[in-house]
Amino acid sequence: MPCGYILTREERNMKQKSIPIALITGYLGAGKTTLLNHILNNQNGYRVAVIVNDIGTVNIDAELITQGGYVKEADNSLIPLTNGCICCTLKLDLVRQLAELARSGRVDYIMIEASGVCEPIPIAQTVTMMSMALKNKGLPPICHLDNVIVVADTLRLVHEFGCGEYFLDGTADEEDIESLLIQQLEFCNTVVMNKVEMVSVEEKNRVRAVIHALSPEAVILETSFGKAELSQLLEVKRFDYEKACMSAGWIEALDNPEEKEPETLEYGIDTFVYYRRKPLVREKFEKLLKTWPSGVIRTKGFLWLEKEPDQVYVFEQAGIQASMSEDGTWIASAPAEEQKQFLAKDPEIRKNWDTTYGDRMVKLVFIGRDMDKEKICRLLDSCLGK
Repeated sequence: MPCGYILTREERNMKQKSIPIALITGYLGAGKTTLLNHILNNQNGYRVAVIVNDIGTVNIDAELITQGGYVKEADNSLIPLTNGCICCTLKLDLVRQLAELARSGRVDYIMIEASGVCEPIPIAQTVTMMSMALKNKGLPPICHLDNVIVVADTLRLVHEFGCGEYFLDGTADEEDIESLLIQQLEFCNTVVMNKVEMVSVEEKNRVRAVIHALSPEAVILETSFGKAELSQLLEVKRFDYEKACMSAGWIEALDNPEEKEPETLEYGIDTFVYYRRKPLVREKFEKLLKTWPSGVIRTKGFLWLEKEPDQVYVFEQAGIQASMSEDGTWIASAPAEEQKQFLAKDPEIRKNWDTTYGDRMVKLVFIGRDMDKEKICRLLDSCLGK
């Protein structure tokens, strides 16, 4: 059995339904979590479990999903896998979590949100090999790939990648970010063209043409804020193992199943967390945004602003795009009795509770290439208030 997965006695003696899996990939900031939250908020009777992968020690995407209230980490329907990629260093963890979810009887669909720097083929290979191993032993599969979805940031493809037309000229090196984007677009069944409302019709059509050239059989969905039709995402039966085997990349993965170099090293990408218990001064922070540090590809996290002590803000930056949006209130702003109730119910909140500031904090995850961590922290520290 691959990756050390061991069947339980019950699994040997009973047939169980194979749980379909949708794998969501896409480059940093494309809108994977937004799409996932849209799906979770419109499940239409599905009992969906979510595995969220991040390359850093802090899984901000998992926190945002939990914050939205669609699934709760406490009931094991949200599983964060951190500090590595499920296509390489966390492959064993992925197998174990899929097996536990499939045999729990609590879910009938599994969503996997991969890290923005994950390649899709090794993940698809892991899931498929699980099923093949059971089949070879005369047992039914416990899970299977239903759909490989890539979320494409249409605005970013237009402004930073020339509508993606550079992808087609064959000059991208293996270590280029463009190479990763090409791999994600080439190995998928469904492409969610996100943020189409932010580009012209001509630009949108040029991006669509490049996507079609790279993945001619993929279903292309044009969306704003990830609002795609669920009937085009779940239970679509689009992943075809036989067709996948015709992919050169898939063949190479099957022929060379040994552990590969983590993407964080392969693409020269690093990550760190900026964490402070003082608020930011909005005016200073907005001024810093105009000269955002070079090398930063993606920033995501929670902000506490000095003049708005009750309000939680979510900050996101991807390339030239940056946004700050309200996301509820800090628990520390609630009456004392309500605070006690929250702390009693959620051990994670209790663990991070500060006697002075409560749950208020500035916590930002940075992902980039050749980042000057000390300089970035100094710049942000200069934006802090009292």
